[in-house]
Amino acid sequence: MFKGLKRVTYALLLLLALYSLLGFLILPGIGLRVANQQLAKYSSVPAHIERMELNPFSLELTVWGLHIGTSGAEQIGFERLYANLKLDSLWTRALHLTDLQLDKPNTEVLFAKDGTLNLTQLFNLPPGQPATPPSEPAKPFPLRLDHFQLVSGRLHFRDLRPSQPTEFLYDALDFQLNNLSTLPEDNAEMTLVAAGPNGGQIDWKGRISLVPITSTGHLQVTDLQMKSFWPYVRDAVPLELKDGVLNLAADYSLNLAKDTQLQLNNVVLAVAPLNLQALNGRPLLNLAKLEVSDTSLDLATQQVKVGKVRSEKLETWAAREADGQIDWQKLFAGQPVKAVREVEPSKEKPPAAAPAKPWQVLLADVQLRDYQVHLTDRSVSPQVAIDVGPLNVDVVNFDSLNGQPFNLRLDTGLGRDGKLKAEGTVNLNPVSAQLKVATTDADLRIAQAYITPFIRLELRSGMLDSDLAVNLKSIDPLALNVSGRAQIEQLHTLDTLKQRDFLKWQELALEGLDFELGQHLQIAQINLKQPYTRFMINEDHTTNINDLLVPQPADKAPAPASQATPAAKPMAIRIGGIDIQDGSANFADFSLQPNFATAIQQLNGKIGTLDNSQAKIAGVDIQGKVDRYAPVTIKGELMPFDPLSSLDIATSFKRVELTTLTPYSGKFAGYRIRKGRLNLDLHYRIVKGLLNAENKVVVEELELGDKVDSPDAVSLPIRLAVALLKDTDGKISIELPVTGNLNDPQFNVMPIVWQTLRNLVVRAAAAPFKFIGGLISGGSDVDLSSVGFAAGSSTLDPAAQKSLNTLAEALKKRPVLRLEVEGSSAQSADGPLIAQQRLEQEYQNTWYTILQKRGDKVPANARLLQVPDSEKAPLLEGIYRARLKEQPDPAWAKLGNDERTGKLRQGLIDYWSQSEQLLRELGQARGIAIKAYLVDKTGLSDDRVFLLDANPGAPPPGEGKVLSPLHLDSE
Repeated sequence: MFKGLKRVTYALLLLLALYSLLGFLILPGIGLRVANQQLAKYSSVPAHIERMELNPFSLELTVWGLHIGTSGAEQIGFERLYANLKLDSLWTRALHLTDLQLDKPNTEVLFAKDGTLNLTQLFNLPPGQPATPPSEPAKPFPLRLDHFQLVSGRLHFRDLRPSQPTEFLYDALDFQLNNLSTLPEDNAEMTLVAAGPNGGQIDWKGRISLVPITSTGHLQVTDLQMKSFWPYVRDAVPLELKDGVLNLAADYSLNLAKDTQLQLNNVVLAVAPLNLQALNGRPLLNLAKLEVSDTSLDLATQQVKVGKVRSEKLETWAAREADGQIDWQKLFAGQPVKAVREVEPSKEKPPAAAPAKPWQVLLADVQLRDYQVHLTDRSVSPQVAIDVGPLNVDVVNFDSLNGQPFNLRLDTGLGRDGKLKAEGTVNLNPVSAQLKVATTDADLRIAQAYITPFIRLELRSGMLDSDLAVNLKSIDPLALNVSGRAQIEQLHTLDTLKQRDFLKWQELALEGLDFELGQHLQIAQINLKQPYTRFMINEDHTTNINDLLVPQPADKAPAPASQATPAAKPMAIRIGGIDIQDGSANFADFSLQPNFATAIQQLNGKIGTLDNSQAKIAGVDIQGKVDRYAPVTIKGELMPFDPLSSLDIATSFKRVELTTLTPYSGKFAGYRIRKGRLNLDLHYRIVKGLLNAENKVVVEELELGDKVDSPDAVSLPIRLAVALLKDTDGKISIELPVTGNLNDPQFNVMPIVWQTLRNLVVRAAAAPFKFIGGLISGGSDVDLSSVGFAAGSSTLDPAAQKSLNTLAEALKKRPVLRLEVEGSSAQSADGPLIAQQRLEQEYQNTWYTILQKRGDKVPANARLLQVPDSEKAPLLEGIYRARLKEQPDPAWAKLGNDERTGKLRQGLIDYWSQSEQLLRELGQARGIAIKAYLVDKTGLSDDRVFLLDANPGAPPPGEGKVLSPLHLDSE
């Protein structure tokens, strides 16, 4: 018995010794040798393991010193790998490791310029057999890992693929994982700490399950230098990052059991600072700080909720280039587009994809502080620069899906001293807004570059103050209401030709402003302090206003009547009153020899309510002085927009020195005035078109001077007439009563006035239009014998309307006269423009037909369409064939698209430019426009206006206009 036990003991000791020898020495040696042989066989670079240890009793395996790569430049390696296997792996049918630890792993991840990854080149693996798709989804390898730890890891990353290579190093990677399992519903706890370049760090802590794949936890990125990943952004957007630091923290929940479900909560994002430049070094954006907090994201519901956004001290630059584009637009528009491999189109139409669900972004509270925006407009000369800031913006309850209006508050500076404030609510769909807008000391000189192309005027000063309520109701159609008050102070304009003041005032205040676009304009009160204006008549009878206007190219002429928008209901205008304080004006007439000049000072007074929507009388009470001493008064009342209905105005000039009128007396009477004063009292009453006027002229101590050799002087014995008119006190008193119907006035004046009228009639025989124009314009030399039209247009401009108003009023005073209108056109001036208009009509008609055939929604009239520029070129060739009845020149097929399009277009322009039919139609339209204006606008009876046959062969226009002659006849 004892011997048997002894033999068993010896056998067990021997087995133990053999097991120990096998476990401690033989198996590690064999394992190390086999591992190194396999590494040598499959590795393309030097690779080996230094040492391997195994504890057969505790089942602990330690591998030392893995090196893959040349010495000193290893690409994969570690210092030590430790694993501890539990015996229950034998009966649980799952590999169970109690501990797995990797010390100082080192990995080099290197992308070459051609995209080759170094890790894919380390091993020469034999080609595998084609995989047979499994009949059932493969189950994961059963594994349980109680604890895994990565200590002091090192990751070196370099990528030469971007245009600007990127490289960074994480040299302090620590990772812990507890209770990892591939068994269903098992969770593992994990912790990752990665220290990156320049102090950046990644902290990740949470739980993970592999079957199904789910994870929850907290991720934090601290002081991440954005330069490490910016080269990838730089290749997508042309922005150069000079500085940028990112901090991010978030709680997350990920579930891939069915579909991708991701939720982020308690997200905190901070960028401070951020400095972006264009690739050419131009500064674009400097940001001191941006913080986003209380934020969540739900991938399933596609919703982002942002609780707070705080940003400070952003500075940015933007410019409008000469071609009208914003430089930021051109910056991104210049990005190359990646080529896409052409795919043969499928014969079967793919099913229409359902519209994607839009993301919803909710911004609860946004605060932007101390922003600076530098704006430049290079499309004008000289270029305009304005600084906006410090800009403060608050946005509350913003919803990208427009669930509710959001609140907006803006407070910023404009230029050096200006301020702008806006506060209210904004709606995105449909677009609407209700804002309180206030400006203070906004410098109007910024408008100088925009008015220079149209008028030779220098805006020397002008400040805008306003307190307005802006109600934007819609943008299609545009519906806008503005109410409140506005004030322009210290306006001063300078005539740049003469370097003299043109128009200025100390203050213009609009009180009780209420403007409804297209509906009404109401102003409770206009207060005008110290207004001043200068008006001059030049030697050629033009005015200083004509001199200031810059001639515009012909293509900027008004649109022809055929394309004009139908006349809308006139806007209702109501001005509660006008108050003028200490006004002044200068008047000069250089067409006279010697020149005439006078000044009006101390102009004060009030004008009552002006309202075109109701018959309401407006009072007038204005006082002033001519040449400092002669008082002037204008008092009475009138119907502002219908003075023929009701008017009662009395005007008085006292003690006007007649010597100032010497230029007029010399020109028209043939004598200078040596001495004299004029008192003039005018009293006009109109009731329902019936005129009752009292004109009293009193000349005191008139003495004529030297005779003036003037071809315009009347051949009358002026000195004798003056002597006969003087009374015993040396006064000449003339009363000129005028009574009767304004449409058929009858005059009864003293014989000398009738004699003067007789002489004027003799002169009028050679120029009848000038004569009848003088009846209305106070005897001035007005020529109404023709109406000028802009080339290609049948629209009456303000000058033509004014001329026709004068003509109509004169014709009403001469009821026996008939007017004959000869509409005309000139091929040289009108031809190209009407051809262009005809081409635009053809575009609209053709595009209208195409849209109808496609079933698109179209307006009631093709003239209401706006044809996209991209569609015009494809339409052009069909229009060419249809209208010219011929094929395009075959040689044009070899031209480029733009050149061929130009040839086709020019061919149509040349064809229609020569069309006598189109020229005749334009001439007829001009004649009709003249008659329509006289009948519809001025109230002239249509039986007094006759249309003559149109003349399409009018001479080339003079002074930029084509003249349609008018002829007078009598009944």
